[in-house]
Amino acid sequence: MKTKFIVNPISGTGKQKNICKLLQEHYLFNYEIEFTKNQNDAKKIIQEAIKDNFDCIIAVGGDGTLNECLNGIIGSNMSLGVIPCGSGNGFAKHIGMSSNIITSIHQLNEARYKVIDYCTLNSMPFINISGIGFDAHISNLFSNEVNRGFLKYIKLILTQLTYKSNTYKIKINNKNIFVDSFLIAIANASQYGNNFFIAPQSIIDDGMIDIIILKKFPKWKIPLIVFLIFMKKIHKSKYVISYKAKKIEIDSINNLVHLDGEPKFTNKKIDVNIHQKSIKFLIPNEKK
Repeated sequence: MKTKFIVNPISGTGKQKNICKLLQEHYLFNYEIEFTKNQNDAKKIIQEAIKDNFDCIIAVGGDGTLNECLNGIIGSNMSLGVIPCGSGNGFAKHIGMSSNIITSIHQLNEARYKVIDYCTLNSMPFINISGIGFDAHISNLFSNEVNRGFLKYIKLILTQLTYKSNTYKIKINNKNIFVDSFLIAIANASQYGNNFFIAPQSIIDDGMIDIIILKKFPKWKIPLIVFLIFMKKIHKSKYVISYKAKKIEIDSINNLVHLDGEPKFTNKKIDVNIHQKSIKFLIPNEKK
């Protein structure tokens, strides 16, 4: 297996700084390493890797780096994998990748392929979670932070709890609903990262999009909401409506969304679709 590792050197808290040495010592297959310097570099690197007949792309970074690599391999026969080095690593945690780099390299050595789904929001691909509302707002603020990490993310959230809910029109399974929502999470996998399970029932190869609508709630309920998220029970809250669908349409009040944690500006008309079993992904052998 001929592998290209694409490393985002500024992802997360920088634990990937010794990646060259660790791969040399622990990775069993033929490989090359390239480092990104600018946004969209990963897609350019993958285009060259396709010409050079690489079999596999491994994203070394967070969900944003993984998203860039996803964009590059769509339509090719290449496989995708991840070594989690970001602030959240939601998708990597969903599939069971270790946050320890040496362990994750060993997982890749023994990994199996799984053909999984990905989604598009207004034709922009995502593999983990997209969102509208509070999580998109936080993602936009977090993207401007110089120093990242879990604690920084939590502190940022705590400063933004005055965020106001908004009313959205949502079409799901040919039914229109109007809901006053704090956030709308559109999920292929289960968590934002750091065990924040916003969509605990999501399955990456079931051909369905999970949508979690967190309605307006009293601010004194925040500790309970956070507890339910950590316990994988947020979908049981009376403030949550959850659905599964193959297609979702949303009339948004603004054009800010996030895709795998990265803020994007798009049309206020949101169109989300599932692309069933379209990506070959390297999954740890112990993950069923």
